[in-house]
Amino acid sequence: MKYSVCLSTGYEGLVYPVNFCAPQDLVRQAQLAEKLGYHSVWGNDHITPPIYVRDHFKESPNFYDVLITLAMIAQATTTLRVGTALLVMPNREPVYLAKQVSTLDQISGGRFMMAVGIGAYREEFEAWVGNRYPNPHRGEMMEEGLAIFRSLIVDKVSSFDGKYYSYKNIEMFPKPKQDPFPLYIGGHSLKAVERAAEIGHGWLPGWRPFHEIEERIKALHKHAAARGRDPKEIEVAPQFSLLLGKTQEAAEATYMKSGLVAHRVSLAHTGRDPAHQVTANLVGSSQSVIDKIHQLKAMGVDHCAAMAVAVNTQAELLEQLHWFAEEVMPHVK
Repeated sequence: MKYSVCLSTGYEGLVYPVNFCAPQDLVRQAQLAEKLGYHSVWGNDHITPPIYVRDHFKESPNFYDVLITLAMIAQATTTLRVGTALLVMPNREPVYLAKQVSTLDQISGGRFMMAVGIGAYREEFEAWVGNRYPNPHRGEMMEEGLAIFRSLIVDKVSSFDGKYYSYKNIEMFPKPKQDPFPLYIGGHSLKAVERAAEIGHGWLPGWRPFHEIEERIKALHKHAAARGRDPKEIEVAPQFSLLLGKTQEAAEATYMKSGLVAHRVSLAHTGRDPAHQVTANLVGSSQSVIDKIHQLKAMGVDHCAAMAVAVNTQAELLEQLHWFAEEVMPHVK
């Protein structure tokens, strides 16, 4: 079992208070994670805050570009892997994304991973894309973007002519240091499961009730086998929230005061019922979280990935990283 945490590159207002961290705080979080034995740190990807965040906060949240931030962190660490959870593919121009990813993987010494998705908030997509395309479809844009990305990081010369993107005879070097490059597919829909089974190094969904995760792991393995892939080659890496307490009741009470609660409600349209947000995440006493992880491991989960720590201050975040590393990680390796 691997363990990793999500940095607050774009979580202010959604998970954390506004002005939760400065760039050097992100570096300190990553360096501590490396020291404590976490597998990796990940960053999420937002351009502009959702409407509910603007209505709740007078001040504007700080969203740091995830790729630039991870490049900084890679230079401040030595073995820690870095990744995106999730990079919003329809919001990115895919040719320059391929160049950025290849460069980041090279300068990090092959420690970069990229998980992609269509984005949780369509309103953010509409604000950015605007009227650039008639009736744009995020899923179609992601399909084209992935096809372009996968060609550019492998082929000597690449051309593409699609509905949204077009280019001709691009020769792009250097390629990523890692071959194959670790591409994770985000999302918890059955379409995302199928895409991960077809092309993914891993599947990185958001949290779901455990029985749904188990059902989707079985579907992932079935689709992978049908495509001639070994299901064991596809890492199952759900993204959970984390909050430890001295007792189950204390952890739940603290969690329900965190910014994650409103965030969960805002994402109810994605099919994740906020009523399950405690039971379906790593919230509780150390022993109850250990028990949950054993349950997840038995289902086929390989990685508790990009965990969002439900706290309100830097001190609380660092304390939780220590607590989890010292009291949970040794018991489910």
